[in-house]
Formats: sequence, structure tokens, C-alpha cells
Amino acid sequence: MVLAATPAAWADAKYDKCMDSSGGSNLGWNICGNEWVERADHKLNEVWKLVYGKTEGQTKGELLTEQRAWNAYKEKSCNFFSNRDEWGREGQVVHYHVCRAGVIEDRIKQLQEYGKFMAR
Repeated sequence: MVLAATPAAWADAKYDKCMDSSGGSNLGWNICGNEWVERADHKLNEVWKLVYGKTEGQTKGELLTEQRAWNAYKEKSCNFFSNRDEWGREGQVVHYHVCRAGVIEDRIKQLQEYGKFMAR
């Protein structure tokens, strides 16, 4: 099963630009995707530090437990795209990154929402 190219609304501008200049190669697509996931991870870490820094006591411990559980989920998320027989190389070098970056970006939004409720 192979899906169409990445919808631009799912990607960030740097990913779109990288994909446009990749020459349509699997290697280029994989590099672009890895860079996007790294950017999302970096942003997640920034948001995590801000939100976690606003917590204390039991809330701090429970939020840390939640984040550890989410990290375990993230590491397993989207791995089904590596099934080359079903998804092909495009699944590995395009759809996997779209999926994984989306998972991370959803967590960023969730943490930002938590931050709105925390005083300091």
C-alpha cells in the first residue's frame, strides 16, 4: 500500500523546502524526514522544560511519569511504516517521518495546553 506524497499541511516549511530540493531520491527524502523529526524533538524538549519547570510536588511526579510513558509510546509509534512489503520504500522514507513528527507535534500541543493551566 503506497500513499500519495506528504500533504503540505502536515509538514513544516523546512521539510517542504528540503523535499523540493531533494531531487526525489529516497536518500534525500529520508534526510529531510530525519531533520523534521529532530526539529520536532528539539521543540518538544523546549516545551517540556518550560511546562515541567512550572510544576511541583505530586503534579511534578505525575507529569514525569506521564512523559516517560509517552516517550515509550513515541518510540514505538509509526514503526509499522517500516514494513516494506506493505508500504514500500516510500513508507519508510516519507510516511514514517510524517507520522512520527505528527506524534511529536501532537504532544507539544498537549504540553502547551497543560502549561496554560499552570501558574507561575
